[in-house]
Amino acid sequence: MPTSINCKSRDSDCGPDTVREMFGIPVNALTMEQVVARVHRAIDTRSPLHIGVISASKVANMRRNPDLREAVLQSDIILADGMSVVWAAKLLRRPLPERVAGIDLMTEMLRTGCDPGHRIYCFGATQEVLDAVVAHINKTYPGIIVAGGHCGYYDAKDEQQIANDIAQANADILFVAMSSPKKEQFLARYADRIQIPVTHGVGGSFDVLAGKVKRAPALWQKCGCEWLYRVLQEPGRMWKRYLVTNTVFVLMFIGEVFGFSRHRTPQPVSPSKTT
Repeated sequence: MPTSINCKSRDSDCGPDTVREMFGIPVNALTMEQVVARVHRAIDTRSPLHIGVISASKVANMRRNPDLREAVLQSDIILADGMSVVWAAKLLRRPLPERVAGIDLMTEMLRTGCDPGHRIYCFGATQEVLDAVVAHINKTYPGIIVAGGHCGYYDAKDEQQIANDIAQANADILFVAMSSPKKEQFLARYADRIQIPVTHGVGGSFDVLAGKVKRAPALWQKCGCEWLYRVLQEPGRMWKRYLVTNTVFVLMFIGEVFGFSRHRTPQPVSPSKTT
């Protein structure tokens, strides 16, 4: 039987079987359409919706980094960003309806936000990449209002001022394009201060939108080899990272199958809000 945990009524249509527990992580069993609907509901009601995503590498790093784990678990919903997580869920008989990749969710939020004229704030990447992303959004999604932006390279002493600037932008959606655990920890620290309905950590998605990094073809994505495509583009920087994290993920999956997982009991999740 599928393993599930109570989702604490974080959404009106959320039943006890909508969250699958894997590796001690409550993963929401939602389709892209359902997630986008919740995004729009959060914006309409000005209710906070902090979106977290996990992949094989994120799961492995959460095991080794308690701070990252705590930050991810503070998300209002946690989605399967990687096909390996979807496959693991199926093999563990805790099925998820589909992969909801962070970059695909971001572009769908932009596409469906054109008519209502959603305001977004872009935070992360280099200034050059950020400028290219803003130009791309203005050209491709003309109804979207870019309320502000800041690059992801800054002194720690400036972080609180950046959070204040984000809060003053009065945006509907905040995209944070930084690596883990920096993006998760920023969102966990400042979610209450920035008061933006929807916050979404998008990792390296800005590099893809800006054309700096080429995304894997659809077939590679479907086969779960997007990580390999990334390694082939940047072998010197990526091969060791994925070798280690993929190995750790496989070992964690084996432990989950045989009941040896270190996180069989889910850690506390922040109080959930209706969106």
